[in-house]
Amino acid sequence: MNHRKLFYSKKFFIFNIMLVGVIAGFVVAFLLFGSSGSIKAGDSVQAQEVERVPYSSDEDIATAQSLQNSFRSVAKKALPVVVELKVVEVVTQQVPRADGWPWDFLFPEQEEDQDGQEREFRNQGLGSGVIVRRDGDTFFVLTNEHVVGEADEIEVVLYDNREYSASLVGKDPRKDLAMVKFETDDRDIAVAHLGDSEELQVGDWVLAVGSPYGFVSSITAGIVSAKGRSGPEGNISDFIQTDAAINRGNSGGALVDIYGNVVGINTWIAAPTGGNVGLGFAIPINNAKSAIDDFITKGKVEYGWLGVSVGDVTDELSQHLGLETDKGAFVHNIYLDSPADKGGMRAGDFITSINGRKVESRDEVVRIVGDLKAGERARFEVLRFGERMVLDVKIGERLNDDDILSNQNKLWPGMTVAPLQEEVKKQLDLDSSLKGVLVVNVERGTKAFVHGMRSYDIITSINDQEIESMEDFFRIISDTREDKFEIIYLREGEKGYAGIVR
Repeated sequence: MNHRKLFYSKKFFIFNIMLVGVIAGFVVAFLLFGSSGSIKAGDSVQAQEVERVPYSSDEDIATAQSLQNSFRSVAKKALPVVVELKVVEVVTQQVPRADGWPWDFLFPEQEEDQDGQEREFRNQGLGSGVIVRRDGDTFFVLTNEHVVGEADEIEVVLYDNREYSASLVGKDPRKDLAMVKFETDDRDIAVAHLGDSEELQVGDWVLAVGSPYGFVSSITAGIVSAKGRSGPEGNISDFIQTDAAINRGNSGGALVDIYGNVVGINTWIAAPTGGNVGLGFAIPINNAKSAIDDFITKGKVEYGWLGVSVGDVTDELSQHLGLETDKGAFVHNIYLDSPADKGGMRAGDFITSINGRKVESRDEVVRIVGDLKAGERARFEVLRFGERMVLDVKIGERLNDDDILSNQNKLWPGMTVAPLQEEVKKQLDLDSSLKGVLVVNVERGTKAFVHGMRSYDIITSINDQEIESMEDFFRIISDTREDKFEIIYLREGEKGYAGIVR
């Protein structure tokens, strides 16, 4: 390219830059002043009015300060009574052998030495706990059963970083509660004040205290989102739901109200990622108060035992049973010679209240009976085939799960039945005119199971009496004047027979 062409190229480039600048200037002017024409000296430009947010009033600030002061006060009361728990489980495992070529060739002398060789592994865990009782130099800490697990070593860390070696007092998986204790002659260690979780209402302020992810003495605030929530299978507590942030490590820590009273023990979260999503759950402290006494005096939690298997009913099932309501618990099976059996309760009864307290679900019956003491007499209201009855039952002591399973041969009738509805008939390809009840489940080890009864059997008669409804089934099967029951059933179109002696 010659110098002349280069000169004109530079001029063209500069011209383009100037043109772009002019256009940009017009655009800015249009946006600022509109398209009404040129602006003369002395013209005033009307700026768009912006709505101003008024400053907070002294009253608003005072309200915020009052809430802040409340949180500060709660923190001062709650932090000293909530501890971090460091647990270690020592597991012994056999050391894997490094055998095969070339190890056998290179180290033949080690082959025999490695046989049976074991090594200890230390599995560490982390959680929280609440100091709930003091007896002289002994301090008792309430926590979750899943926090202590099978720990061989337990260490308590206070909010001011003082550390103490602790030992297990007892644990209970049904409520997911455990207790540990530590010894010290320090006299400045605070003990929690236990509140009344029954007084909590949805919408109340609560604070969660614990050591999430090892961050000792953390506090989060939220409200009571709901009460009476069901939890993991096998846990009999009715949980407090809160949106106060609860994370791993908070388990066993305190849920406190705005007065600093402990109203719950933080236990679990519903979170697909394992982190807080605003769905945290705590065991109501009222559910734990009797457990605290049992742990300290007996080393375990004792439960009352009725001796029945109960379940909830749907609106549809309550109609089939002729019940006035679906609020209560239906007795599907009863242990022979149990407190319930001796007190006159029968399979087919529908429990509506205990000691004058209305019950709404199977879980509520389990909780109330569990909190009753062995030897205590309890008043049960039941509906039996439409008739309201009152039964006086002397509560027994609940055995451990293994002992209960060993008595399955006493569970009567040992199976759960349901109405034979049209939908079921279609699914099982049955004649629409067939009458009977459907066996939903047969408990292993029961007489019904031993004599061949299985799920999806259809019971058509007992002792030569036709069974057309659940009421027919329970009237006959609960008849105490009979000891032997000849059951006719259908299974995949084939007739079957079971002769069962109660």
